[in-house]
Amino acid sequence: MTYVEGFVTAVPTQNRDRYVAHAREAAALVKEFGAARFVETWGDDVPRGTVNDLWSAVQAKDGETVLFSWFEYPDKAARDAANAQMMADPRMEAMGADMPFDGSRMIYAGFDVINEAGPGGDFGYLDGVVVPAATDAKAAYLAFSRSSAEAFVEHGATRVVDAWGDDVPDGKVTDYKRATHLKEGESVAFGWIEWPSKAVRDAAWEKLMADDRLAGSPDERGMDGKRMMFGGFTPLLLL
Repeated sequence: MTYVEGFVTAVPTQNRDRYVAHAREAAALVKEFGAARFVETWGDDVPRGTVNDLWSAVQAKDGETVLFSWFEYPDKAARDAANAQMMADPRMEAMGADMPFDGSRMIYAGFDVINEAGPGGDFGYLDGVVVPAATDAKAAYLAFSRSSAEAFVEHGATRVVDAWGDDVPDGKVTDYKRATHLKEGESVAFGWIEWPSKAVRDAAWEKLMADDRLAGSPDERGMDGKRMMFGGFTPLLLL
């Protein structure tokens, strides 16, 4: 089963080119260590929320852009082996000494992919989401993920992925638990929708808002939509 290392990061907007260069260097090592895919996306349509949002998740400051990123591995064992190699490789240490962003505010965790739909491939636009879900309602969340993914693909999405928190560490400054205001008995879910373009995505959402497959009460969906964090992103690196 595919395993995902998911990240949300705040990067000074003026450092975009430096970040791309840094990410390309990191991607070469991550893929050398076993990652099947390395994706970085740049915030384009990231709304402010009333309870929480992706901006507050990483304590983004004025002049910063929020990024939504992930590494894909064949399974958790491959991810764990890759992380062990990263920690021991002096090249990673050297890159960490000169980062074009504040790494202390980056949130990251390991997630098990529980549902995937669509043919995949490169994409032109992305919807990313992080949401708290009731741990004992995982089956309901999976059922909702499957029905909504069917709707997304029908309306033009090329790939839909939903993943369930497995290795969600505590951070010194922030983390997924604080970002989602996680409560006892809840887990963190991480997912995304790949679209051919922003135009296709925008047209699809007009129809999806009236699609019953995306409706339902919190109990029926297995998650608290009021604490859902989401946004639209443009691809920065697809490797």
